[in-house]
Amino acid sequence: MKKQLTPHRLLKSLLGCALFASVAASAAIQAQPLTLNKVMSDPDWIGNAPENVYWHADGQSIYYQQKIVGNKERAWYQLELATKQAQKLSDKELLERDGDKGVLSPNKSLKAYNLNGDLYVRYLESGEVRQLTKTLANEGQPMFIGNQSVAFRESNSFYSINLNDGLISHLVDIRLEDDPDKDEDKGYLEEQQTRYFDYIRQQQDQREHDKKRKQQIAESSERGAPKPWYLGKKKEIHTLSLSPNGRYVIVGTYDKSEDNGKADNMPRFVTEDGYVKNDEVRALVGTSEPRHETLYLLDLNTREKSELSYEDLPYIEDDPLADIKRDTARKLDKEYEAHKGIRSVSLFDWIPSRGIQWSPDGNNALLMLYSGDNKDRWIATIDFDDKELENQHHMRDKAWVNDWNFNDFGWVDNKTIYYTSEQTGFSHLYTKTLNRGDDALTKGRYVVNSVTLSPDKKFFYYRANKKHPGIFEVYRVAVGGGDSQAVTDMGGLNDYVLSPDGSQVIIEHSEALKPKDLYLTAVTGGDVAQLTDTVSEEFKTIAWSEPEYIEIPSREADMPIHARLYKPANFDAERAEQYPAVIFIHGAGYLQNAHQGWSNYFREFMFHSFLNQQGYVVLDLDYRGSANYGRDWRTAIYRQMGTPEVVDLQDGANWMASNANVDRSKVGIYGGSYGGFLTFMALFTAPDEFAAGASLRPVTDWAHYNHPYTSNILNTPEVDPVAYERSSPIEFAEGLSKPLLIAHGMVDDNVFFKDTVRLVQRLIELEKTEYFETAIYPIEPHGFTEPSSWLDEYKRIYFLFERHLK
Repeated sequence: MKKQLTPHRLLKSLLGCALFASVAASAAIQAQPLTLNKVMSDPDWIGNAPENVYWHADGQSIYYQQKIVGNKERAWYQLELATKQAQKLSDKELLERDGDKGVLSPNKSLKAYNLNGDLYVRYLESGEVRQLTKTLANEGQPMFIGNQSVAFRESNSFYSINLNDGLISHLVDIRLEDDPDKDEDKGYLEEQQTRYFDYIRQQQDQREHDKKRKQQIAESSERGAPKPWYLGKKKEIHTLSLSPNGRYVIVGTYDKSEDNGKADNMPRFVTEDGYVKNDEVRALVGTSEPRHETLYLLDLNTREKSELSYEDLPYIEDDPLADIKRDTARKLDKEYEAHKGIRSVSLFDWIPSRGIQWSPDGNNALLMLYSGDNKDRWIATIDFDDKELENQHHMRDKAWVNDWNFNDFGWVDNKTIYYTSEQTGFSHLYTKTLNRGDDALTKGRYVVNSVTLSPDKKFFYYRANKKHPGIFEVYRVAVGGGDSQAVTDMGGLNDYVLSPDGSQVIIEHSEALKPKDLYLTAVTGGDVAQLTDTVSEEFKTIAWSEPEYIEIPSREADMPIHARLYKPANFDAERAEQYPAVIFIHGAGYLQNAHQGWSNYFREFMFHSFLNQQGYVVLDLDYRGSANYGRDWRTAIYRQMGTPEVVDLQDGANWMASNANVDRSKVGIYGGSYGGFLTFMALFTAPDEFAAGASLRPVTDWAHYNHPYTSNILNTPEVDPVAYERSSPIEFAEGLSKPLLIAHGMVDDNVFFKDTVRLVQRLIELEKTEYFETAIYPIEPHGFTEPSSWLDEYKRIYFLFERHLK
């Protein structure tokens, strides 16, 4: 029988020069043995990948950022495509570079952009740059009105600058005040005063005269600034958008409310002055009502303000939660009260356009709206005659509409729109002539995202995982339809940035063993040129475990469970002594990690190579709820988080026992955030299936998590308490009978440390002392920042597996 290592002996071995692989491991791996100290050290040693890449307006160079070694700061680089040479920008050059989110004039001769809060315009033919503002304010949202006027937003106002004479004009001034000129109904005493006293009447008449003369003078000339628009002091602005022809403004307001949900508190124990500091942090799910946005259309020419009606939007008054609310009322012995009237609706502001895309001529707008319960999405235009919204596309999902992705939309021309929709079960690209049927430009069991319309408006470019769920390539399809053409065929993960003239793309490419770098290719495909090589030589010399991409049959779904399988270098499928195994559970819930590109969980990837060297088989699977496998895979967890996923984990463990010579009784699990939550659910609800688990920064009770994420999947605790009770680990803690490590940062403002505290108290009361241990990290947020914390946490995970899986 193999002698069990104590934590002290393990720690001693880890702090040596290296932890070597087994004798049978390859010479390459023996030459570069991994240690946990290395794997969990500051990742600067790997090399820092390019970030935030964009094209210079002339199409001859690109900009990108790169993290500075030993510092959180990012440096900017400019790379000339002709020479493939990159130059770090000096401090002075930072303020002179081309802007990344600029807009072109209608005749394509000028580019306006905001840089460090100031406004610039570039003359594309000459390359000349002209600074338009030099202030401490932020002149944001630059846009052209015609070819010689640049508009911008500052606070709740829009201004324009005439490029010919430099005149600054105040286009629209929105004030959250009551209209001082509005005639108020007089009470009895006021009317009495007017009737009794000539002095009072004279004062009133003079004010009315002055008001009319002021208006007459203003209207007699174009020199005066426009009158303010008063929205009332009980409003706050959510949306403010100016049309490209300078005539219309769309304003969206919320009623001002103090009820933004009850904020929670987070103490900080390690502080500069030695006193505990208490931070006020986010509110909990369901502690505030969904906010309803009132939309107004302002006509700057006629001074007409019109409220846009939602009444003709499909299902706007239909409550999709009625059945659940009725059941909840019955269980609580309360009377069910049906919803009446229009449901809460808001413009979707998670995307760069903030939910509004104006037509090229500025005479209409496309609005993306979501219901407060997130069961409906509408894409609508404006009926200018009836002052109401006109539905162009509606999508309802009985679970929740995917608000994390697949929200590309815009105009092809003044009569044609495009959008992505998950209506077939997979996100695809559609075009539509207004008020007619839609045309699908893509179809199949794959997802489409990151849509870009080419500058000449002849092609759409997009990413899709057509070849394999874990491979994203770049494609293009003609606006009029037809077969898509592959722009890339590189494998792994690929993202893109289209050049200003639409002839080339910068590709951000990565593979499982290769972090992201930049490449260049023509949009018609062909040769691919590598532009950056930012991965360190030290990283390249290590023989990392290369994952196998496998498909595990699911006992419940009609799709396989896609996964990465990591085996020891000397893996022997016929070995008499079966292997211990570890299953990694990725976080975020809605995330893909069994793809074929570089993982955001790069420390875990390196840890898996380390575990392989210690003789473990490792499985990393995309359980149900994970991204990029279609709507049904995503929504399988609706109202039952932690149930289908645990079945998937069991299917993964069973598959390894049948196909990877794994000892089924020696399978451990670990993960952080959502992965920590699933570790709990697996050990609490299926205690005989796994030998041990490590739960990191875990959710223990969904009623204490945030509203945007949780309410999508579980509704709210008041509406659907059953969903919370069947999905929260604290409800099942009595099932723990296997070793459990709980690790949590104390200044986690995402999943509060309180989650762990409450569960630990529950486990203490259940007398589970022999089954669990805790590790706290006093200065760490949700994502750890200090290498010492990473190292401590993963040593503890490794010790746990060594004690209980070998």
